[in-house]
Amino acid sequence: MSDVWLVLGGTLTGAVGPGISVLYATYGELITERAGRINLGIEGSMLMGACFGFIATVETGSVTVGIFAGMIGGGALSLILAYLVIYRNTNQLATGFALTLFGAGITAYAGRSYVDSTIGGLNPISIPFLSEIPKLGSALFEQDILAYTAYALGPLLFWGLHYTRTGLSLKAVGESISVAYAAGRNPYVIQIAAIAIGGALAGLGGAQLSLGFTHTWSEGMTVGRGFVAVGLVIFAMWSPLRAMVGAFLFGGAIGLQLQLQTVGAPVSPFILDMLPYLIIIFVMALWSRASARAMPEGLKGVLKATT
Repeated sequence: MSDVWLVLGGTLTGAVGPGISVLYATYGELITERAGRINLGIEGSMLMGACFGFIATVETGSVTVGIFAGMIGGGALSLILAYLVIYRNTNQLATGFALTLFGAGITAYAGRSYVDSTIGGLNPISIPFLSEIPKLGSALFEQDILAYTAYALGPLLFWGLHYTRTGLSLKAVGESISVAYAAGRNPYVIQIAAIAIGGALAGLGGAQLSLGFTHTWSEGMTVGRGFVAVGLVIFAMWSPLRAMVGAFLFGGAIGLQLQLQTVGAPVSPFILDMLPYLIIIFVMALWSRASARAMPEGLKGVLKATT
């Protein structure tokens, strides 16, 4: 019984720790796709954020500088995608994959001198009373400042997308560029801004991974989290609140995998390593039809044009 409680407690804690970086990337991709574009380079943006956020923190001694450096790195890579797909009309899926490889190469080169270095990074902040809730309190309310920011950002994005002029303009562009033009909007400016903001949020997720979760840098440390974020947008049906559920589900799967290894579960470690990704694939398969109905119309056109 003690092993069961150990596994459950570790799973709850793991749901937040690894989940926050994915959640930021999911927010970013959701904004991009709401504008009718797909950014498969989100993995590269996360790597840029993790690498340059870590380097900036080491060189300046300021975690705040590192956070902004991570956002700039992720946003800059996504701006390359915005230019190529909007002004050069390149294939969005191929361009995104290419930029992921580009980001992986840049970070491997730039971060080679910092591999396995450690920093103090972001420290957990305990919320009085809330952190004392059994099991749940320590998992949710003994986290770093970026975790609490991510909690607030989901409802804020939901409100912004549904009840503000900017959010409605973003959704209008994602549904129909011609309708957005007729309403006096410049859809390409909106799409560029959405892609840049999406990349910056993915970079912030990468920075949280290296500065808040691992406190170190290693080559390719995101291990596919950016691609998971793309899948979670589909699971979330383009809703920031559902994105929170998906990201914490992924984080919880990582926590479960680690706890099963800790208690010596008679399962191959290779299968356990696959567990978080298998769970996401399974959940996406269950929600595939509902997600197809919720997909922005402009995104459907993009997928048809690239297949």
